[in-house]
Amino acid sequence: MLVTRTAVACLLRAPNNEDLNELPKFLKDNIRRAIWWFRPFVKMMNRLLRALTFWGHWLQFQVEWRFAPHPPEWFDHTIDQHWRWDFTRNPMSWERGVFGALAMKQGGRVLDLCCGGGFFSYHFYSLRASKIIAVDFDPLATRHATKNFKAANLEFRCADIRTGMPEGSFDNVVWDAAIEHFTEQEIADVLRQIKQRLGATGILTGYTIVERDEKSHPDHEYEFKSKADLARILTGNFGNIRVFETKWSDPLEERHNLYFYASDAALPFESDWTQRFEVTSS
Repeated sequence: MLVTRTAVACLLRAPNNEDLNELPKFLKDNIRRAIWWFRPFVKMMNRLLRALTFWGHWLQFQVEWRFAPHPPEWFDHTIDQHWRWDFTRNPMSWERGVFGALAMKQGGRVLDLCCGGGFFSYHFYSLRASKIIAVDFDPLATRHATKNFKAANLEFRCADIRTGMPEGSFDNVVWDAAIEHFTEQEIADVLRQIKQRLGATGILTGYTIVERDEKSHPDHEYEFKSKADLARILTGNFGNIRVFETKWSDPLEERHNLYFYASDAALPFESDWTQRFEVTSS
């Protein structure tokens, strides 16, 4: 009975030769052969599950972004994860998370503004930060985030950042894919509030989209015309500004993206930038 329980425990745990070494040799060899024989069936099962989630998230995209009378305020990036990335081969969503994480202080406090469904807060920032407060004004977004992305250092709040931005001091503030949802005057007011909450070496990071002939989203209030236009808005509040761009074309759309770092201290990739990127997984 003890041997049986040990064998089952070995199969349920992550593969580890030390676990198998606890067993008699004949049983250990038979388990290894059985696992290897089972491998094609596991891979087949996973191919079927990937196909199911692929088409399920394709359907979600069609319902929310093709046929809805009004598109959502926020994008569920599990659609990118399970369908869109595979379909388009466009890693744009992941570059957003990586560029934001590069500027984050190891073990720092992060304020994620207009976090949407919480995908980036969880997948890109939560392992690096000691504490994240992520806010969005849409209760559907924060409910989705709270339900799907749980971590001890991650807190989601429903708030309008124009009037209810969380108080406190933060090492990093993220304003990703949201600055374009505000008027120029509102952007200026929010930037002043961000500046008050950033420490002396704190960094604001963010992302937006360049203006097109037609609005990219009906709820956008101000779409930036160029890197210079975005830098103009940021310069009034921060001593150091970096704005850079990427351009992508895939079967679904052409996209011209602007990324920004803003601080009174050193920015990523400057000669006196001392931050080393390091994460620890428990």
